[in-house]
Amino acid sequence: MPPRRSIIVFACLVLLSTIVLTVHKVGKARPEFLGQLVTSKASNKVQTLQGAKETTSQPCAKDVGWLANLDIQYPIKYAEREIVVRPKLGLGRESLTKVDEPLFPEASEMVATQESRLELRDCKPPITLDVPVFPTSPVNASSMVFGMATTLERLDDSGHHIARWLAHTQAKLMVVVIQPEKGTLATDEQIAIKQGVMRDQGMDVTLVRPLDEGEIYTESYFSLVKVMYTHRTKESSWFVLMDDDTFFPSMQALLAMLDKYDPDLQYWIGAVSEQWWSVGRYGMMAFGGAGIFLSRGLTAVLSKEYETCITEMHKAAGGDERVMRCVYGHTETKLTNEPALHQMDIFGDLSGVYESGRFPLSLHHWKGGDYPVDLMSLVSDVCGDCVLQRWQFGKDTVLTNGFSIAEYPEGEFANGLDFRKAEETWDSHTIEASVNPGTWHSMSPSRPRLALDQQKIQYRLLESTTVDDGVRQTYVHKGKKDGDPATVLVLYWSREDSGAWDKNSTRSS
Repeated sequence: MPPRRSIIVFACLVLLSTIVLTVHKVGKARPEFLGQLVTSKASNKVQTLQGAKETTSQPCAKDVGWLANLDIQYPIKYAEREIVVRPKLGLGRESLTKVDEPLFPEASEMVATQESRLELRDCKPPITLDVPVFPTSPVNASSMVFGMATTLERLDDSGHHIARWLAHTQAKLMVVVIQPEKGTLATDEQIAIKQGVMRDQGMDVTLVRPLDEGEIYTESYFSLVKVMYTHRTKESSWFVLMDDDTFFPSMQALLAMLDKYDPDLQYWIGAVSEQWWSVGRYGMMAFGGAGIFLSRGLTAVLSKEYETCITEMHKAAGGDERVMRCVYGHTETKLTNEPALHQMDIFGDLSGVYESGRFPLSLHHWKGGDYPVDLMSLVSDVCGDCVLQRWQFGKDTVLTNGFSIAEYPEGEFANGLDFRKAEETWDSHTIEASVNPGTWHSMSPSRPRLALDQQKIQYRLLESTTVDDGVRQTYVHKGKKDGDPATVLVLYWSREDSGAWDKNSTRSS
C-alpha cells in the first residue's frame, strides 16, 4: 500500500473512533431526555410520552397572583403541572389508568407570603394523557324534555349549574314556578325576566305557573308529566322529571344510555336509592333526584290517565311516589334501573362515591354541601367525559379528575389496595334482619375506609376556572395538624390540538 493511502486510511479510522466515542458519551449524559420528549419537526410541538419513569426538570417562573382570590392561609407549599390531553379513537374510559411517572416534583416549593410571581426550582414538562374522542361543541339533545318544579329563588341558585349541561343542546326545560314556603309567589314580570335571562344563556326554557292554584309542591311535581307532554315537539322522545339540585355531568352520556331503549315503547327509567332502607320503604321506585326518564310511549299513557291518577293520590305522597303510583296503577311497566343515575341518599363523607372511578350519569343533593359539581365538571370542556376519571401517577398518587388528588404514603398500593372497590367513606344505615348492610345493591364492590392523613392524604378541589384555551384546577390540603402549612397543587389542562370549547357555549366559569 502506498504511504499516502496508509495515512488516509489511518486518519479515517481515527475520525470514526472519535464519532463513536462522542455519541456514546452523549447517550450516557442524557438518558432521561431520550425517550422522554419527542419533537415533531412537522408540527413543531413537544409531546410528553406517557409511561416515562423520569422527566427532566428545570427552574421556571410562574404567575400566581390569582391565589390572592382564594381562602388560603400562608405559608403554603406549592407545586403545579401542565396536562395535555390527546383524544384517541377507539379508546374507552377506564376506571383507573396507570402512568409510570410522578405527577408533581418530590419537593413542593415553600411560599411564606402572598406573591404575584414565583421562581420555582423544579418545573417538570407537560405530561400527555390519552382520552376518548369527544365532541367539541354541545350535542343535539332535542329528543329530550326536562321538567322541574321550584321557586324562582331556588332557580336563581341553580341556573349556572343547569347551564353547564343544558345550554345550546336544543333540549327543552319546563319549569313550574311554585310559591315558596315563606314569601309570596313570583310576579309575571319576575318570571318573564328569569326566563329571558336563561334563554340568553342558550337554554330553551319555559317558565309556567302551576296548573291548579294552591297546589302543593308534590302535586306540581307530578303535573310535570302533563306539562312536558303538552309542550312536546315532533322530536320529543324522552321526558325527564328532576329536582332543581339534579346535575347531569354529560349530556352525551345520557343520550348514549337512552339509545339502548325504544322511546315508542313504555319505559320508566331511573334509579332506586343508594340506601337499602329507602328501597325497603318505597320499593322499586325511580327516585326523582336521580332523574326519572319516561319514554314517549309511556308519557302518552300517563298524560291520558293524569286526572284519574290525581284523584287516586294520597296527599302525603311525594312527587316521585306519585309517578310510581300512576305507572303501577295504570300500566304493566316496571322500573328499568340504571345504577349510574344517583339519588345520592347517602350522607357523611361522599369521597368514596366520587373517587370510585365510576362515571355518574346524574348527581343530586349538591346544594349546601362541599361538592361544587359545576367546578368539578369544568374540565370536561377540555377532555370530555374525563370528569371523575382516575389516573395513578407513580407509586402512591391517584388523581380523581375534578374532585381530589390522593396520596397513599404508607404503602397501601403494595398492601394490595383494590381500586376496583369503592372506599366506604359514607355513613351507612342498616336495616335490622337485612342481609344487605346498607349499600351493597348500589355501591358494591366496596372496601373499608382508610385513615385520613395516615393511610391517605387527600387534596380536595378548591377552585376551577377557564384560562386561555384550557382549565386550571386548584387542589388543597390544609395540613395534618394545626400550624402545618397548607399544600396547594395546581393542574393546567389543555388539548394537544389547542382546540377550545365552542365559544358560543356557556360551558365556562
